[in-house]
Amino acid sequence: MIFDTKGVTAGYWAATGLLGAALLGGGIMDLVGPPELVETLESLGYPLYLMPLLGVAKLLAGVAILAPNFQRLKEWAYAGVAVDFLGASYSHAVNQQFDDMATPLLLTVLMFMSWYLRPAHRELPDVATAA
Repeated sequence: MIFDTKGVTAGYWAATGLLGAALLGGGIMDLVGPPELVETLESLGYPLYLMPLLGVAKLLAGVAILAPNFQRLKEWAYAGVAVDFLGASYSHAVNQQFDDMATPLLLTVLMFMSWYLRPAHRELPDVATAA
């Protein structure tokens, strides 16, 4: 963490809360499969069998990021979320759907804010000092 101030803590919880809500909501949407989402995945050339897999992964990542403790699991969740959001942005760019890149890019920013501003007790211990 950069500083131990109320502003940083508020920024962390704002970014983490929004990120968690987006992951949990997105996971549910992937599992439910509304027609608009199905159409988007098809327009990007993805098979529809990925939706339940992505849905479960987003739900698990959202829970891991919001839950206390589980620092190593959080790091993996942040990494998976980064791949998902940046992959979504890239897929839209390749398919010249530039207007649709904004949401995954904004979520990527929220994810990095949540990761960077996290309190020390939510970070992995330094391997060099833990030994």
